Amino acid sequence: MRVLITGAAGFIGQQLLNELAMQHPRWTLIAADIRPLTAQGLKPNVEPVLLDISQPAEVRACVATWQPQAIVHLASVVTPPRGMSDARLHAIDVGGTQAIIDAAVANGVGQLIVTSSGAAYGYYPENAEWIDETDPLRGHEHFAYARHKCEVESRLAAARRNHPNLKQLVLRPGTILGKRVNNQITDLFKKRAVLGIKGSDSRFVFIWDQDVVSIIRQGLETAAQGIFNLAGDGALRLSEIAQILGKPYRPLPAGLISTALRLLKPLGLSQYGPEQLDFLRYRPVLANRRLKEEFGYRPRYTSREAFLAFLEAQA
Repeated sequence: MRVLITGAAGFIGQQLLNELAMQHPRWTLIAADIRPLTAQGLKPNVEPVLLDISQPAEVRACVATWQPQAIVHLASVVTPPRGMSDARLHAIDVGGTQAIIDAAVANGVGQLIVTSSGAAYGYYPENAEWIDETDPLRGHEHFAYARHKCEVESRLAAARRNHPNLKQLVLRPGTILGKRVNNQITDLFKKRAVLGIKGSDSRFVFIWDQDVVSIIRQGLETAAQGIFNLAGDGALRLSEIAQILGKPYRPLPAGLISTALRLLKPLGLSQYGPEQLDFLRYRPVLANRRLKEEFGYRPRYTSREAFLAFLEAQA
């Protein structure tokens, strides 16, 4: 079996590559990324390939050359570097996914696994208390990542209608934690106090990185298809997170936070703008019933246990 993995040099990509290389030494793993992966240190069944996912011609050539039976599409920009344009982000996240779909269909690929995101549901006050996979995907106009993931899912839905022979496994993770993870959400927990928004629970669901890797591996091994939220059992409120951290919890009025961020971000005193208000106030809280009952995977950690494991790993 030949498996093409895009974004193979990324946080999840590297772990998945190592897991599959060890568990399936007879598989050929095509590790594609715009960041160079040298053959040194890689298992013998891993083939590093330079690929700019935003260039459809490169994607077509890569898939046509390697003729994979399955593609795991991980390539995405979660935290854009300063100065990256929205057009460039769109070309990577949305254009890259469309290029992968087109190349997969043209070359008779049997299975496509895509990591979408819980962010595709969007950040809205009317979100369900526990969001199911059948709830609407609305993204968010102020968050490129959420907006793009919503559009990606629209492209995938069209492909399911038009090309049913291409099996799709679409995964929507909540906040991914792990021993080495570091992102804008984990930054919230490293401040002297945990800031919240008055009148909002700001509930978080967490999934351990090795759970994400194991779910993708199981999906490949069983040629699974479907759409699944990835989250541990339960959720943690920001006030509970502050209690675990032993830090004060300070819920502030939404108007005060919005004004402060609007002033501080242009001065370079905050990495967040006023649009981050909805991101914190209306967290999509993912239900994992289908993951456990239909896909047949039970995460090793609850949301609370994943957070505690993250704290222990990062001291």
